[in-house]
Amino acid sequence: MNSFRKRKVFIVLFLLFTNYLLAGNNEDGSKLWFANFLLPAEYEGPQISSVVVSEESPTFSLIRSELISSLGILFDQEITSMTEPDAGSICVGAIKNDFIAELINPEAFQEIGNEGYIIKYLPEKDMTVVAANTDLGCLYGTYHFLSVLRTNPQELTSTPIIETPAYDRRILNHWDNLDGTVERGYAGHSIWKWDDLPEKLNPRIIEYARANASVGINGTVLNNVNASPDILKEEFLQKVKVVADALRPYGMRVYLSVNFSSPKILGGLPDSDPLKTEVKNWWDNKVQEIYELIPDFGGFLVKANSEGQPGPQDYGRTHADGANMLADVLKPYKGIVMWRAFVYNPSGDDRAKQAYNEFKPLDGKFRSNVLIQVKNGPVDFQPREPFSPLFGAMEQTTLVPELQITKEYLGFSDHLAFLGTLFEEFLDTDTYQKGRNTTIARITNGDIFNDPVTAIAGVANIGQDTNWCGHHFAQANWYVFGRLAWDPGLSARDIAKEWLELTFSQNKRFIHEMSRVMMESREAVVNYMTPLGLHHLMGWSHHYGPEPWCEIPGARPDWLPKYYHKADDFGIGFNRSSTGSNAVEQYAEPLQIMFDDPQLCPDKYLLWFHHLPWDYTMSNGRELWDELCYKYSEGVDQAKLFKATWKNMSKYVDQQRYDEVSKKFDIQVKEAIWWRDACLLYFQTFSEKEIPVELDKPVHQLEKLKQLKFDMTHHN
Repeated sequence: MNSFRKRKVFIVLFLLFTNYLLAGNNEDGSKLWFANFLLPAEYEGPQISSVVVSEESPTFSLIRSELISSLGILFDQEITSMTEPDAGSICVGAIKNDFIAELINPEAFQEIGNEGYIIKYLPEKDMTVVAANTDLGCLYGTYHFLSVLRTNPQELTSTPIIETPAYDRRILNHWDNLDGTVERGYAGHSIWKWDDLPEKLNPRIIEYARANASVGINGTVLNNVNASPDILKEEFLQKVKVVADALRPYGMRVYLSVNFSSPKILGGLPDSDPLKTEVKNWWDNKVQEIYELIPDFGGFLVKANSEGQPGPQDYGRTHADGANMLADVLKPYKGIVMWRAFVYNPSGDDRAKQAYNEFKPLDGKFRSNVLIQVKNGPVDFQPREPFSPLFGAMEQTTLVPELQITKEYLGFSDHLAFLGTLFEEFLDTDTYQKGRNTTIARITNGDIFNDPVTAIAGVANIGQDTNWCGHHFAQANWYVFGRLAWDPGLSARDIAKEWLELTFSQNKRFIHEMSRVMMESREAVVNYMTPLGLHHLMGWSHHYGPEPWCEIPGARPDWLPKYYHKADDFGIGFNRSSTGSNAVEQYAEPLQIMFDDPQLCPDKYLLWFHHLPWDYTMSNGRELWDELCYKYSEGVDQAKLFKATWKNMSKYVDQQRYDEVSKKFDIQVKEAIWWRDACLLYFQTFSEKEIPVELDKPVHQLEKLKQLKFDMTHHN
């Protein structure tokens, strides 16, 4: 593309962004964490009156516009763009620029790579510098500067802020279909609006890119892992190109999910056997076509031989055979393959063991640009799971943690469940695979195994709803994923407070009360849905409400709740100990011994690893049945407390968002009771024990609960 056309495209994109910004209304949640706040009267940070951006590129132009606009709002004054710095200037540029080098010691930039940055206040000159090796690093530094300016401005004038991301590729996975629907999405239809492309770009895509850049997310998979081959047709690649062009100035690469049978379906080949030359040639030509349109294309995400999706095993080949073939055709362009480990077959073996059993023997057999993408737990995005034992077990293969930002099993967009605590719990978990302190974060970010390229993925919760995520507080899960992908050492509590300040209010009482709600919210959901290691009690197909009794004639056993809870007259829980499926064997010591012994196993995983009698004595002295009752009741009480807390927040929040969140809490409390009653009444038919007299009794009848039918269309 010639320079004139580049400028023309950028001007169009910037006008779209500006129009979107001006049309936005923070009270409806459309502004995300870019609320139009003035700095408080007690503000003690650098005074900014002008912006100096030392270089030119589409990204540097964005930086200049962002600073002028955002600082003008914050300081409630006109911010000027200057070519020479003065007192009150913020200066942004690459370290190679002589002007920036004079202000910042170049030696400070040796370790920050292409995306890191330094923010430094120079008191003797009364100016602030944001510097990096690249324009993208400067963009990330700019957004961090603006965030700190609003939440903790004293930090800017104390010591220099030097940051670099923990993961190379920080990617959202959209499960968006080409017809505009979103699988497991609860915030409306796809923001891509494929039918409008390539002629018309949804202006919201620009704001989407801005939001991602502000938290350091640098990639997006545009389409569902249950991929339609049509995404690789020339007409769709032209649409993808327009989206990629829009995202590029914000540092975001585009990736695509691909159907492994595309050569057969689109190319008319007899099959898609990865070891056949004609199949590889088809992919080679297709990849060349993609990179001619999108020179910075990131690569492919592949779901293969899982839940009916085609894959190399259809031809007697291995996952390594399929992944390596794609990796070889992408390698000349520096593209990667993210091959999902979410595989399980309708066999008699424990579903929780199957990914490990399939992939562990292939360790060391994948190309260096193949990354195996592994869900945080061994089953499927449950409210709580132990970590997948693949983490740490595959020492010669790069693993990508896959986290779900959308809440498929945690109440969709109806329940408040801040997932920062889930992400933090997972990333901080010690696998002990290489001794102490081999946490999942260190295993996957290159600290332990020195992987050539690292990545982390989050299944996006974004749709066309005005507030983006279906629930105002669900925006926080997108935000916290980006922040932890940049730095997994951050505190979920600190991120929650930061998000609240940026999004709602800087009132200290509001932040204290609502950050407490956020930090307790995921645990509450676990309590009223699946306490003590129970899992997959959700209804058939929709995964929303409780159906522990669910039976579907002809359905696979491992898609039904009874496969997991195994409640009977004796007790409840899935025996994965050495006397059962022996899933504990897949973990390193001392976890294996701990999980194998119910006396040592943490209560939160007890029924995940053990089938125990109803009168089993818990560590707190209660019988198992009574503890279940207490946990379910505790979850309901927590939901009620959240609702009551929010009721007292009206003075700190605009009316529209206050009312909309209030309605969500009404739903959450009602459905927490639904969950408690359905599970306890059903399990009581096996335990034949009474609910402790001090606890609230069910308000529903079991037979009536069994007759409820969930309307999925209401949640799409």
